[in-house]
Amino acid sequence: MGHPGSPRFIHIHISLFLTFATTEAASDQTKTVEFNVKPGGVVHTFTEGIGKYVCSFTYAAQGGTNEDWLMSVGLSDDDRLFSCSLWRPQGKSYLFFTQFKAELKGTKIEYANAYSQTGHGDVPLKPEEFTVGDSAVTQTDGKFNAQLSKLTVIGRTGHDEL
Repeated sequence: MGHPGSPRFIHIHISLFLTFATTEAASDQTKTVEFNVKPGGVVHTFTEGIGKYVCSFTYAAQGGTNEDWLMSVGLSDDDRLFSCSLWRPQGKSYLFFTQFKAELKGTKIEYANAYSQTGHGDVPLKPEEFTVGDSAVTQTDGKFNAQLSKLTVIGRTGHDEL
């Protein structure tokens, strides 16, 4: 293997340090936070961001009790894509969502998908249940079946525009 003064040992040590430093730097590009989804029909908003890019989740839900959810926001290494995912870690929410809106500030949405249940059998919402706009994803009134367990939205930041 080599002792602490050997070139091979020093090379391994530097590689491990660079890996650790890169991992630490990358942590500034992602953030996962817990928030509480509350029933009662009142409109609530939860917001998280990285730098000037912000994800807001606005919703109203009925039934059951409070549920712990997670929101993860991330910025790609080249700062061109900002992502926002929110989900119930248990895989299924027992609340009935009367409305929802995920809004990305500072980006133009390129991709979005929503699920009524996640885990071993992910169940995507039907395309007609939600609407994807330039800056927000919302339920489609009259088509949304009130079930939401996960939502993922990715936006282009415009960082690469001339």
